[in-house]
This record gives sequence, C-alpha cells and structure tokens, in this order.
Amino acid sequence: MKILSAGDLHGDSGLAKKLAERAAKEKVDLVILCGDLTEGDEKTDNLIGPFLKQGKKVVLVPGNHESVATADFLSKVYGVKNLHGYGIKIFNPDPKIIPKNKDDKSYVGLFGCSGVNIGIHQITDKDAYDMLVKGHNYVKDANVRIMVSHVHPAGSKMEKFTQFFEGSKALRRVIDKFQPDIMLCSHVHEAEGLEEKIGKTRVINVGQRGKIFEI
Repeated sequence: MKILSAGDLHGDSGLAKKLAERAAKEKVDLVILCGDLTEGDEKTDNLIGPFLKQGKKVVLVPGNHESVATADFLSKVYGVKNLHGYGIKIFNPDPKIIPKNKDDKSYVGLFGCSGVNIGIHQITDKDAYDMLVKGHNYVKDANVRIMVSHVHPAGSKMEKFTQFFEGSKALRRVIDKFQPDIMLCSHVHEAEGLEEKIGKTRVINVGQRGKIFEI
C-alpha cells in the first residue's frame, strides 16, 4: 500500500491541487492529512476535492487552525473520514496478499486525534490519550498500525526545532505503551521531513510538501 501524507495546507487550494496531482502520478492508495488544513477555520474550499477528483481515498485529523466541527464539516461534505477519536480498518488493495488464515484479511489500522495542546482548539492530555486508546483498541490486531495527529510527541527531536510548540505528552504515552508502527504529524514547519524512531515507532513530520511511503 502506497500512502501520501501531508499537513499544514493553511487554506492553500493550489497546494492541495499539486499534492493531489502528485498522488495521482505516484499512484498512491491513500491520502492522510495531518491537520491545519484551513487558516483559522476559513479558506475551506478546494482542499479535499482535488484528491477525490483524482480518485483517492482521504482521511484527516484537525489541527490548531480548525475546530473539530470544521473537520467534521469537511469530512461530511466530501464523504471522507475524520480520524479524531476514531480508528478505521483499510483492507490491503493488493489481491496477492495472502491472509494469515481463512477468516483473516490483511489490513492497515488507522487511529488518531488532533493532539492539539496550543491555541483555541486545544484538547487536554487526558482527552487525547483516551481518544487514542479507544481508536487503537479497534485496530490493535492490524498488520500495520498508523497513528495520525497534528502535533508531535513530547520528547521527540521535533521539539528542538521550535521554542513555541511543546510536544504532546498524551501522544508520547500512547507511543510508549502501544508502539504503533508509524506515527504521522506536521505542526512544526521547521521540522518538515524529519524522521526519527521512538522505540519501534517510526515518527514522521510530513509537512506541507508531503511524504510518500509504502507499507
């Protein structure tokens, strides 16, 4: 499965179109958007549509520049999934994948929340942790587990790139406890493209330009 993930579009529909064209060119199976899609809950047009026009499946989480209500609005208008507080299963599109047994299908488990700990749309560490545990419980048996948020985990290298944005203690707690295979975030623009390992978890700041990877 090939995935394109990006964040921090900040209402830039031109950037959304470029990312969608890249997704089509690279033949990705899934697009994951890591929040701050809008600019202060405004400029919501043509941020999701370009990906759907290219026939791509899209999931998202809100950032600190949009409320959960705005993220829900976008998800309902365009028929995509807002992962904030949820977990979903995406079955592998490759028919050559052999199930572990006759009752099993290979699938990717996605779970997430905004994790936002700054600004007017922040949530508490307790709420973020509870949401992530709930979502993870739904996908805990997945072949690959991907956690999606807007912010970065506490104690990550990304914190060294900013004097303003503290990492989320809730996200770090979930990583330490469940060791998802991959965690995706954005938020710290200066750390765009940075990858690191926390335990067994591959943590990626996907940034505006986006990151394509295969699982």
